[in-house]
Amino acid sequence: MRTRQPKRRENVDAIVGYFEGGVKDEAKAIGIELEHTLVKDDGDPVSYSDDFGQRRLLELLSSEYDSEIRSSAGNLIGLLRKGASITLEPAAQVELSAGPYHSLQDARREFLAFEKRLEEELDPHGIQLLTPGYHPTRRAVDLQLIPKRRYEFMNRYLGAISMFGICMMRGSAATQVSIDYTSVDDCLRKMRLACACVPVLSLICDNTPVFEGDVRPHQLMRTEVWEKCDPDRCMIVPGMMDPGFTLEDYAEYVLDTPAIVEMVDGREEFTDRTFGEIFADAAMTRDDVEHALSMFFNDVRLKTYIEIRPADAMPVECAIAYAALIKGLFYDKTSLDAMDDLFRGVREADVAAAKASLMADGYAGKVYGHAASVVADELVSIARAGLSDSDAALLEPIAELVANRVTLADIALEDIEQREER
Repeated sequence: MRTRQPKRRENVDAIVGYFEGGVKDEAKAIGIELEHTLVKDDGDPVSYSDDFGQRRLLELLSSEYDSEIRSSAGNLIGLLRKGASITLEPAAQVELSAGPYHSLQDARREFLAFEKRLEEELDPHGIQLLTPGYHPTRRAVDLQLIPKRRYEFMNRYLGAISMFGICMMRGSAATQVSIDYTSVDDCLRKMRLACACVPVLSLICDNTPVFEGDVRPHQLMRTEVWEKCDPDRCMIVPGMMDPGFTLEDYAEYVLDTPAIVEMVDGREEFTDRTFGEIFADAAMTRDDVEHALSMFFNDVRLKTYIEIRPADAMPVECAIAYAALIKGLFYDKTSLDAMDDLFRGVREADVAAAKASLMADGYAGKVYGHAASVVADELVSIARAGLSDSDAALLEPIAELVANRVTLADIALEDIEQREER
């Protein structure tokens, strides 16, 4: 039973106002986040506290950035400059978040330069910079968390739900693309369409050949990790696929979800109370809203932009191709209309069924009554038609994978099998 919350209406309005504050005059820019896994040449993981670990790497790069990001205990956990930031995920996955980009060629140059710069520091120490969707050599529980209170509390809470919470935090790595919206209706339309795309995007971008130190048990392994991590805050926002869904419904969902981390006198503390309970008698500030939204890990997440989150980490050329795919699908009116036709009538249960089919059968699976390969082809075709010639050329690494009905994970598994046969 929901506790009495005198400030609830005010807090719903605060969350909705935050979302509405993201409305842009035009939607053209793309944000990209790519997470990297550091592994020693012998396969051992690289930890934050190692003599040459992620902390030392950030120290060496700090002079090239405008400011440092430190935890509440003063530990260096990120770097920031205009248009780009380096941050560390729970088990010290190194993430570059950059943009917004109007030119994907600019994005490509920045991400390639970033990796080249890191490799200059890592190579002399026998450390590889990798981009699989899951740690390639170790179980998640054996990977060390970085010293950040938020992650300690998430580890406790999510770990009590199932092993997949630990797997998500410590083992997984992703590619995320963010897009803009020009109105509330445009926001909700794009979010529904993105949710419908999620199963196919997960397949196209599957780059998890190894899970928990062994060959994956099935395809789209990160999909299962996120499905079972925490049903309260993952998968599709409840009701999102319904025609009558509103931003108020999204705000209600946020308030009714356990917070895990509560700010008490400026300090992060563990809690099992919902955000609505925490702010029952207090109006949420913008910082409060931003913190609350950061504790959700849905397939498609809303802030002041739309985050499309199902893709595994991938090599830069594929990550940029994926960004081109998203741009072609969501920044062209004809593309949006085509997806409306393609996904008309799709509901949350249909998305779940499509995920299950693709985890079992990959490109031989079914998506909304159609062959997965046919839907993947259609999305690539729609995106290509919505792109300029220069951006369409960047789409090719993903388009080629789709045309060949193969994933990066499939290719990696073939390499593993060939090495074992030698």
